[in-house]
Amino acid sequence: MQGYVHGGVKGKEGLVFKDNLEEPRPGKGEVKIRLRAAGLNHRDLSVPTRRSNGDPDVILGSDGAGIISEVGEGVQSVKVGDEVLINPGIGWKENAAAPPEGFQIVGFPGDGTFAESIVLPEENAIQKPSSLSFEVAASYGIAALTAYRALFTRGQLKSDQTVFIPGIGGGVATFLLQFAKAIGARVIVSSRSEEKRKKALDLGADLALSNEDDWTNVAKEEKVDLVIESVGAATINRSLDLLRSGGTLVIFGSSTGDTAEINLRAFFYGQYNFLGSTMGSADEFSAMLDFVTNHSIEPIIDASYELGQIENAFNHLAEAKQFGKIVITM
Repeated sequence: MQGYVHGGVKGKEGLVFKDNLEEPRPGKGEVKIRLRAAGLNHRDLSVPTRRSNGDPDVILGSDGAGIISEVGEGVQSVKVGDEVLINPGIGWKENAAAPPEGFQIVGFPGDGTFAESIVLPEENAIQKPSSLSFEVAASYGIAALTAYRALFTRGQLKSDQTVFIPGIGGGVATFLLQFAKAIGARVIVSSRSEEKRKKALDLGADLALSNEDDWTNVAKEEKVDLVIESVGAATINRSLDLLRSGGTLVIFGSSTGDTAEINLRAFFYGQYNFLGSTMGSADEFSAMLDFVTNHSIEPIIDASYELGQIENAFNHLAEAKQFGKIVITM
């Protein structure tokens, strides 16, 4: 079996494409999926940096879609031949304020989707809507689930509100834009890239701010009810300056650093709500799929690579030039 693994050496030096991996076999309550496509996420770039020298190989990748090729004892929800997409969250079934103890994400510490096959619990294999191609289905996963929970479960966005999304261009951010516009909300985005700002406006954004702009001056007539942050230290204070009194900031990432200073007095005088968000439950994954189906929302796919070209896909993502998702096909 072919696959893209990390092991032996910490960091990107430990990444290697192999064609002699052992085929996995499903146990009780598990299914084997012959993968047809997988989605690339920033998590796939960060996992190698979190591992240590001497760690065993692990197949990376969290998102995917394919065909059930084998089922273990007791499996009832799917059968051999079914076309499925993967819910990348393992062990978080019901919606809750936080994931339960033992929650894991496909692709680390267990093997992931950058291979020809994967074995998962049957509840993580979701029947693929027949209208979706494997490439499209594999592009939801982490990004769409993260966007759905951050925007609706945590952020409680309503159709008559305004949301600000700094750092438009990544998979989660483009889903945030699509989801918010689907319910009729007003959306403001930002990017240092003029090309990404133009694409966001074409996708429905109402206002696109340059990183060089004085955001509070350009958007001084706006009343931002909700900010969805993932950039972190580089933008969080500028984002708070846009937020109306009593507004909410939801953060799900910190691409420019894990620590930031904020003015606490301004924060409590502003009566702000500051919420963290990560991934989502199986209930939310199901709700997200219903949402994208009902609103005919498909992922924005920036580029597609074959499994044997996956190193090029990693380089593409690391350059941060993409607008939307990057897909791997098998």
